[in-house]
Amino acid sequence: MPSKDSKPFPPARGMTSFWRSNPGSLDNHRSTESLPSECDILIIGAGYSGASLLTHLLANEKYKDKSIVVLEARQLCSGASGRNGGHIKPDVYNLCSALSSKHGVQAAVEIAEFEKANLLAVREYIAETGADCDFTLTQAVDVQLSGAQDSSLKSRYDQFVREGGSVAKDAFYMHGEDAEMVSGVKGAQGVFEYTAAHVWPYKLIHHMFEASLVHDNVNVQTHTPVTSIPNQPDADGRWVISTTRGTNTAKQVVMATNAYTAALLPEYDDKIIPYRGVCSRIVTPGPDRPPLLANTYALRFNDWDYDYLIPRNDGSIVVGGARRTYLRHLEDWYGNVDDTQMVKRAEGYFDGYMQRHFRGWEDSGAYTDSVWTGIMGYSADHLPRIGCVPGRKNMFIMGGFTGHGMPQIFLAAKGLSKVTLNGTPFSETGVPRLFEETAARLESPENFVLDVYASLGTPSKL
Repeated sequence: MPSKDSKPFPPARGMTSFWRSNPGSLDNHRSTESLPSECDILIIGAGYSGASLLTHLLANEKYKDKSIVVLEARQLCSGASGRNGGHIKPDVYNLCSALSSKHGVQAAVEIAEFEKANLLAVREYIAETGADCDFTLTQAVDVQLSGAQDSSLKSRYDQFVREGGSVAKDAFYMHGEDAEMVSGVKGAQGVFEYTAAHVWPYKLIHHMFEASLVHDNVNVQTHTPVTSIPNQPDADGRWVISTTRGTNTAKQVVMATNAYTAALLPEYDDKIIPYRGVCSRIVTPGPDRPPLLANTYALRFNDWDYDYLIPRNDGSIVVGGARRTYLRHLEDWYGNVDDTQMVKRAEGYFDGYMQRHFRGWEDSGAYTDSVWTGIMGYSADHLPRIGCVPGRKNMFIMGGFTGHGMPQIFLAAKGLSKVTLNGTPFSETGVPRLFEETAARLESPENFVLDVYASLGTPSKL
């Protein structure tokens, strides 16, 4: 586990992911040679959160004449948004049914409905703007490979529906032989199937910045790490933000830094936790194709060990996970922001992956074409943190998406834009109530990530 004296700043350049194999023209963009000295709103982070917030701000007449600066420590979309699995997967039965027992059915349903709406909003945005990002609407197939877990999840699902979580009926359940036949996954004990999508995330985010930069009031500065943020604004209520290239004084600041938030705001230490994950791309040689995969997948081996995959339009498969290889070694992932190299223990995990798990792929010759790592931001209470930063006037946050940001971020940014634009109360933003950042959440000792780790036992025991 990293020392408490260390700060989770991103390294200068992470290893290349498949999504970033052919960067766009804005990858190293700087709108002006020098860093602007001041602005109305400063967004720190040029990933999916920063791009979405910028898009929604510019859609409002109030921001046509407001100056907006976006700072990115590295290249455009070089963090988790450019390294994930490309999955837009609204959760309509799993996480929400777990949250229901803790927070109540209505709060859980609110999140599930929000994620469904988010998928539709992203699809609409892509259709209206013509974003070339390989968006594909499809079905998610979640496969349980453990009979005990399948039974437990189905029981929880049924209870959620009985208590009023009708949104879960959007997921269709199958078990036994039907599960293996429908999914094509060897040894499938049960399957949940529901609507999802996948996308080329880097291309989507690059398009959003391209569209935003036609506005003269937008200034994007890549390779401009923020080095420090004061505890309080200046006498005029503005934030003086220090970077490696000078300072910017902003009336409002939005932290779209996700995993790296605690490097600048110490109150987020162990609240938004850097979590190093692994992803890969698998390809098949020659013209002979194995069985077509039209759906996205999650393969669940137990409650904490699961992989996910999406089929690409070019015939390749993007697969992420490999948790079983490294999760019991805390130093490999918890608080670890090193995305310059692979997690050593996970090397080779994806070799022969499709042959092991999918029927009809045994003689496919499928092999691992590329592997990379990325740093997610896990929230200690499993919920995103959206809204005003407690104790910091005119500072806002979007972070802690816990590896599940693709089906949440676009509309979360729309809601946050209402707060920054109009001072709209969080309850009127359309963002789920449980996502609101509060002082109570920041003060809570809860840390579900370490709880999961503690439940695994030490490496020496396994």
